[in-house]
Amino acid sequence: MELIEELTLKSTYEELEKVEGFLENLQQELGYDNEFNARLMLTVSESATNGVVHGNKLDETKTVTLKAYLKASKLIIETTDEGAGFNPDEVPDPLTEENLLNPDGRGVFLMDEYADEVNYSEGGSKLTLVFELPE
Repeated sequence: MELIEELTLKSTYEELEKVEGFLENLQQELGYDNEFNARLMLTVSESATNGVVHGNKLDETKTVTLKAYLKASKLIIETTDEGAGFNPDEVPDPLTEENLLNPDGRGVFLMDEYADEVNYSEGGSKLTLVFELPE
């Protein structure tokens, strides 16, 4: 597995704007299309936001690290925060009637929908997204 890009964010909303540049660098290096980049933008920005807001609770002394790896035909993006972690199985289903109008709680669902694989480790403070690179 080859590390190809890394980004460390302070836990502020402003720092989340750097995710777009991180993904632009990946797109330039790997040459995938804009449709695939849109999938990445949705899922990776969601993972970074979850780390900053829910994991680190906007504590500027804590960081979120994004690392992109290339392994054969797969792009693997790890997001690690310094929070206490969480159990993804305890996140309410955003599609149930009582949660449909809730403005929060869709990130885990969206990542499951748009990434090829989603894995949590380190008590939920590390998220690994796996994508099959387009031909």
